[in-house]
Amino acid sequence: MELGFYLSGLVAVLATVGLITGSSPVHAVVYLIVSLIAVALVFFALGAPFAGALEIIVYAGAIMVLFVFVIMMLNLRPEAKRDSPWRRPGYWLGPSLLALVLLVAVVALIDGGHAGMTIDGELITARDIGLTLFGPWLIVVELAAILLLAALVTASHVGRRIKPRGNRNRGGTQ
Repeated sequence: MELGFYLSGLVAVLATVGLITGSSPVHAVVYLIVSLIAVALVFFALGAPFAGALEIIVYAGAIMVLFVFVIMMLNLRPEAKRDSPWRRPGYWLGPSLLALVLLVAVVALIDGGHAGMTIDGELITARDIGLTLFGPWLIVVELAAILLLAALVTASHVGRRIKPRGNRNRGGTQ
């Protein structure tokens, strides 16, 4: 269990460093996916399988697909399609090695048999998390929801394109 925790933590840190120092958006997204999966394995090693599963489903699944879709939509260099550096095998060496280390961490967690247990030996279920979040932490959850809604409205407002109001050709005269 400790080996899986430490390997996952190391991979999360290395993948995040690769994400920050990466020069290509696609390469950065791949490092981010590896980092998020490593954080999910940290959750599994600490005895929170529900949080780890949510990390994989929500972040590494849905949000990363959205990021990849946005990067594909914002392809600003159409001339670079033919010989992109991210298509070369050496460009994927770093994320592949980190994913291999994560595989070793998963095997260590499964081999130890402690992937679903906490330090106290109790299994944390989705019901326990729900009772905690919507019990004593209800106000915090509601405030986080309001903050996310405000961020969504702000991003929508900032990202909107305003059409320029320059001189328009009306009636055939300028």
